[in-house]
Amino acid sequence: MTLTRAGGLAALMCAGTYLFGFALLVTLLAPLGFGTDQIDVQAVMAFNHQRPGLLTVWNTTIYIVNALALALLVVSLSARLRTFDPGWASVTHAIGLIWATLVLGAGMIANVAIEKVSALYPTDPEGAAVLWSVMHSVESGLGGGNEIAGAVWICCVSILGIASRTIPSATNFVGLCTGLSGLATLIVPIGDIAGAVFGLSAIAWFILIGLHLIRFQRQA
Repeated sequence: MTLTRAGGLAALMCAGTYLFGFALLVTLLAPLGFGTDQIDVQAVMAFNHQRPGLLTVWNTTIYIVNALALALLVVSLSARLRTFDPGWASVTHAIGLIWATLVLGAGMIANVAIEKVSALYPTDPEGAAVLWSVMHSVESGLGGGNEIAGAVWICCVSILGIASRTIPSATNFVGLCTGLSGLATLIVPIGDIAGAVFGLSAIAWFILIGLHLIRFQRQA
């Protein structure tokens, strides 16, 4: 399997992890306040106690699996763009790997948090809630509360794609919209909405870029 095809499959995997995350969010986790700044910590603790392992599966999918697939996609796209502008392709490569690292770190912290509070909750529910709240704040700072690293990377890929004409225009347009919505997560009043828009548009972008890389490989 070539790097280009592997990158395309990795992009589709990234889209799949986002779809899984959104499906679980809207069906089970939204009532707990996930995806907003109004999260009910006590309800989260009770939910985790009643359904052990579910949050770990969610964290592993949306963070760890996503980060590993993302790293492969970053390398694949950088190799594709390097033929046009090696310098800026290297910058884009670095930003993409920073994003993948942050996402991976967020997933590891999230899973450690669940492990610790699961052991603590039966004897000290209040302490478990405080511990999870603190660790969740760290997790959000790395990979869930803002989308700056991902937004900058997708914008860079899209701008290089436009300049080099190596990526379809529609894909670049979706990428720029995705990146701008990710940057908008810095604006506190609209941060939650911007984050949701980023996630949904990122699904479309991952699918488009994945199909492009797979088709490009078949044509090569």
